[in-house]
Amino acid sequence: MYAVLALLGGVFYREFTKGLSYVDKTTLSVVHVHYLVLGTVFFLLLLLLQKSFFFEDKKTNVAIFLYHVGLNLTCAMFWVRGILQVTLTPLSDGLDGMVSGFAGIGHVILGVSLLLLLVFIYLNVFKKKKQEKE
Repeated sequence: MYAVLALLGGVFYREFTKGLSYVDKTTLSVVHVHYLVLGTVFFLLLLLLQKSFFFEDKKTNVAIFLYHVGLNLTCAMFWVRGILQVTLTPLSDGLDGMVSGFAGIGHVILGVSLLLLLVFIYLNVFKKKKQEKE
């Protein structure tokens, strides 16, 4: 799913900016990379780690759910900010702050969930090593 969203993000960025003859920087340009790396590549790597070190439990599932929420909220705000930039929509300070705030919340959720996942993987690696010694 994230690969499809990455492709859609890239195509939308290219066609939307070309259609409106927009040549300046826009946050639409980062949607493709975020979904490709933090969505597709991240979950492929997580799958490989899961095969090596079994770490799927309720805590891990909550962290993965939060990761999805954080990634999609962050990218949604990239879409919103980028479309507003390309269409040259004037923003009030309140609306500008709101978009930035939601993007920041998405980044925080993404970061916290990533740290949780890394901690759970780390703990399970040592649990597996301990079980192998016994």
